[in-house]
Amino acid sequence: MHVSRNLAYAGLLLGMAMAQLDGLVVTAALPSIGTDLHARTGLVAVTAAGLLTLTVATPLHGRLGDLYGRRVSFAGSVLVFAAASAWCAAAPDIGSLIAARALQGIGGSGLVVTAMSALGELFERDELLRRQGWQTAVFAAATLGGPPLGGLLAAGPGWRWIFLVNLPLCVPALLLGLRGLPAKPRRSKEKFDVPGSVLLAVAGTAVVALGTVDALARSPLWTPMLVGAAVVAGFLFVRRQRRTPSPLIAPKVFADAVLARAVVVNGLAGAALYGTFTYVALVVALGADAAGTGLLLVAMTAGQLALSASFAALARRRPEMTAWGRFGCLLGTAGLAATAVAAAAGGEPRLLAPGLFAIGAAFGVCTSAYTVLGQTRAKRELMGVTLGALTFARQAGGLAGAAVFGWLALATTGGLAAPGLTVVFAVAAGTMLVAWLTSPVVTSSDAVSFPS
Repeated sequence: MHVSRNLAYAGLLLGMAMAQLDGLVVTAALPSIGTDLHARTGLVAVTAAGLLTLTVATPLHGRLGDLYGRRVSFAGSVLVFAAASAWCAAAPDIGSLIAARALQGIGGSGLVVTAMSALGELFERDELLRRQGWQTAVFAAATLGGPPLGGLLAAGPGWRWIFLVNLPLCVPALLLGLRGLPAKPRRSKEKFDVPGSVLLAVAGTAVVALGTVDALARSPLWTPMLVGAAVVAGFLFVRRQRRTPSPLIAPKVFADAVLARAVVVNGLAGAALYGTFTYVALVVALGADAAGTGLLLVAMTAGQLALSASFAALARRRPEMTAWGRFGCLLGTAGLAATAVAAAAGGEPRLLAPGLFAIGAAFGVCTSAYTVLGQTRAKRELMGVTLGALTFARQAGGLAGAAVFGWLALATTGGLAAPGLTVVFAVAAGTMLVAWLTSPVVTSSDAVSFPS
């Protein structure tokens, strides 16, 4: 069983690496894609399509894994990701590439959520923390190596190889997953909630569209329509989840006060941290040239990697995940507030560098702490929907935050110059403070973990 778990762990790491690399390498190759496909417009949709389906499909994959087993869910995600990668590589025009990227987002979402859920089933908390170092290494390699790899492939053999290199990686990931992951759970009478999935897709698509397409987020026609669609579909989705015997996101998840608060905190932290990523480079550019901008942006990555790398060792000594989550929220509040002050001071590097380091560190701590909390507290039959809810809250919060912060800057200052950016990061700091006030304080002794 120990060997089987190690094989499964290797396959899950490979799957997560492919999903994390996907968006980073594509972004670096967008200019080459636009030139080769003669696409003057639509390049933003190449990344937005994958992001949309990645976000919306997250809770769906969690539920599918709970119903049909992690092995089936992971294998299906690998096959979808491989098929979409092949389609991307063969895409004859920009429209076909956008459709293929949407399918790729569905597969990538399954790789991430299934991996997090399966890890919660395979290992107890101490073992999860011990193996955090490997997950950090995968994340670091994807973060630091993704953009250069995308640029090199686009400049060398061509941008289509960005997608072709996924195919040989999918083979060992599939074989390792089939060999080591838990099989289908005991037969259940519950069925997949298709109407609930449609409602969630409508609500999620509206939020993602507002967070990724500036023209929609600032349109006097489309903005209220999309907000209305998100609210109505969200209301109907919640009502259905309370009434259907086989909910997509079981209300039982929120019966646990600690997990319910963790989902809310993930949404708020996602809005504050994810939602400001778009505006970080604009603040940096206020007071630095191109070279200085690159160096300052490294500070945020360094903070994220430093705290992610040290988290595993430190958390084994102090294993209370709720305390780590609260610490991450305070770090984020401080970092965002410092960035707001730096923006008001015209991008002052002496304020900006520590602020960006703290933002990156907060992201690393919050993500790790609340993921481990979900993995070790969720009941086995709800592992997928719990991790899916946590991840979806973070991603959807980030997209909604980006749209709302931009709208606030335009409404209060008329643009994204220093005053507007000050508003963005000040409001984000306030949001992060609310996340700290909302975050659970103590995990009760009945937290569960299910080793296989």
